[in-house]
Amino acid sequence: MILYPAIDLKDGQAVRLLRGDMDKATVFNKDPLDQARAFQAAGFQWLHLVDLNGAFEGRPVNTEAVERIAGGIDLPIQLGGGIRSLDTIERWLSAGVARVILGTVAVKDPELVHEACRRFPGRIAVGIDARDGRVAVEGWAETSDLLASDLARRFEDAGMNAIIYTDIDRDGALQGVNVASTAELAQAVDLPIIASGGVASLDDIAALASVGERPDQRPIAGVVCGRALYDGRLDPEAALALLRERKEA
Repeated sequence: MILYPAIDLKDGQAVRLLRGDMDKATVFNKDPLDQARAFQAAGFQWLHLVDLNGAFEGRPVNTEAVERIAGGIDLPIQLGGGIRSLDTIERWLSAGVARVILGTVAVKDPELVHEACRRFPGRIAVGIDARDGRVAVEGWAETSDLLASDLARRFEDAGMNAIIYTDIDRDGALQGVNVASTAELAQAVDLPIIASGGVASLDDIAALASVGERPDQRPIAGVVCGRALYDGRLDPEAALALLRERKEA
């Protein structure tokens, strides 16, 4: 399982929101490139970026910050937020982003997702953000009637790289990751699932890593972590060591 440190970009700064509320943003670093370099130095293998302004406006907004990060570190980056067209996907991939995450467009234009997977194999993921199991879109401002598992099934044969599943009610709240619903989604579809939202301690990492240890369970491919890393509740060295030990075992 891969641990993805998260940098959420709002107005060019690295922030964390509480349950997706743009009015409840805490600035953790005014220089997101500095933060990205700190994560690289800590030994992480990937970086998770979100253009929060872009998610709400439906177009890339924090372009300069993303490009600075992509050009300033050696880690592969997965990026989401405001990516609604094939041109935007191609632009980000050409700018050094390793994987783009499609969210709102996966609900509103699923054929675009299929076409993106055909054009850019291995470099497309879908972000499924849910409240009470139902998919939210437009920067989490709207909740649909679509179940997360039903949306995931639409893309099982698309050839995508992964699904990033976020429990919005836990995101940034440090209440613990929703292991049960993440495990259910992993079992429901034959796609790699990356958990997101609510990681509060090393226990959450261990709980997610233990999913799939039984022969009747599929493992969780990764987990995104933000606030717990920023405020020191999760020690990067301990978390990465735990995952190495699980992998070796």
